[in-house]
Amino acid sequence: MKAAAEGAASRLMLPPPFTLVTLGAGACAHAEACRRAAAEDAAGTLVFAADGSVIEAALVLAPEEPLALARRVFLIGMGALADALGSHAPPDKPIAIAWPDTLRFDGARLGGGRLAWPKDCAEEAVPDWLVFSAMLIASKRHAGDPGLTPESTSLEEEGFPREAACLIVESFAQYVMKGLSVLEEDGFARGAERYRTFLTAPPGERLALTDSGDALASSGAGTRLLSLRSALDVAAWLDPATGAPRL
Repeated sequence: MKAAAEGAASRLMLPPPFTLVTLGAGACAHAEACRRAAAEDAAGTLVFAADGSVIEAALVLAPEEPLALARRVFLIGMGALADALGSHAPPDKPIAIAWPDTLRFDGARLGGGRLAWPKDCAEEAVPDWLVFSAMLIASKRHAGDPGLTPESTSLEEEGFPREAACLIVESFAQYVMKGLSVLEEDGFARGAERYRTFLTAPPGERLALTDSGDALASSGAGTRLLSLRSALDVAAWLDPATGAPRL
């Protein structure tokens, strides 16, 4: 899958106003998008990287709301990621999001999303930029027998076509545009509908989104608040030792 992903990257077809930046193997799209966002007016830049084992796309956004509300765009990005995956997935395999950032395919972890913003930005201030990035496991051949890592899966294992990396990123860009348009025109409740479609709750609980983008988890024991701000501090799906999705 490495050669197919890297060879097709330059032919990615992105809708305006996106600007494509492709990186070589081993580069981090998330870090590069954050660097560009902090150094220049990079809104609309989509940074793409693929190295055979993972694919990564990072999008620079220009928010217009205070950080406390602008952060909700993370849910739009996750819904777009799930929709993009579903557009090219083999049939009859469920896609789910575990609160708030982990993408699951047929019950196994496939990757997830994360959000970055200027660390000195106060909650009530409008951030200069946001970066939403997503990473998916393309192949687990390097990890040995799949039975050794049953909690995760890969595009390769699930029968996605060799060109899936670029197709998913193209679709992701289109779904993000659609999601942002709905958010701007119809508000957060409508904008987050796609995220709600894929969101799954822990056993015995029900999840509901609040207007601030947090989640309320309800069960027989009562209701607890799940803070989106706190949840985004550390990506649940990301292995800090490898910089890739947990296997």
